[in-house]
Amino acid sequence: MNLLSNPTLLDHLASSYALGTLRGGARRRFETLARESVTIRTTAHIWQERLAAMTELQPASVPSPNVWKRIANEVEAAAVPVRSVPLVQVDNSLHHQILSRLRRSVGLWRGTALATGLATVAAVGVGLSLNTQVKQKDLALAEAGQAVRQSAMRVVALQAESRIDYVAVLADDKATASMLVTYDPRKNTLTVKRVGGYQTAFDRSLQLWALPGQAKPGEAAGGPKSLGVLGDGDVIRLTANESSVKEIPALAISLEPKGGVPSETGPTGPVLFKGALIQTVL
Repeated sequence: MNLLSNPTLLDHLASSYALGTLRGGARRRFETLARESVTIRTTAHIWQERLAAMTELQPASVPSPNVWKRIANEVEAAAVPVRSVPLVQVDNSLHHQILSRLRRSVGLWRGTALATGLATVAAVGVGLSLNTQVKQKDLALAEAGQAVRQSAMRVVALQAESRIDYVAVLADDKATASMLVTYDPRKNTLTVKRVGGYQTAFDRSLQLWALPGQAKPGEAAGGPKSLGVLGDGDVIRLTANESSVKEIPALAISLEPKGGVPSETGPTGPVLFKGALIQTVL
């Protein structure tokens, strides 16, 4: 048993040793460990000093009249042989010795009774104190665990929650909405959701394009940039960086050969749907 690696157990054994409630083989083993370890020995001494200090708070205990009566009876019984001798024949020094012994006996008894009472009070007080400390620690640990669980749940909820900062409704030439595009900067994800009934032929693919904005004076106008080829599902997610998305004024979807075309060539098929990309917070 390595007490040095378990401070809680060491403190408990040291308090029990100081109180005298640690007995038998357990007490002998603790004394052996204390002789070998300065830390264990110091912990035991600290508890002994704590308990010794508590005795100063204990009020004086006065024995009951019955106790004094029993003492008087014992004194009288012990003095019977002396009374059989005439008083004039009793040596004064012997008389003083008897009285001195009786006084010491009474003083020893009173001291023992007081020490026993103080030890009992100290044991009860320390036991209550230790019990209170254990309950307080258990309560603190439970509250800390609850706080950690609540924080973890909030983090998971924030991570799962989507935030939409950009949105675009792509419509055909008759202004019929067919695609809803949203962008989540937390996940760097463009989500394209089909809201119309357009179906793509098996040998064709829809491709999403970022249309160029108005060129600045002295700069050449750029061409459309591919953001990805759309699959056949109702909801398609594409990865995009926010720094590039915020520069896009509008989006368009073209009909291309199966698998799409390189971004450098630009759209080769007809543009089916288009619409402005608006920054917002939903």
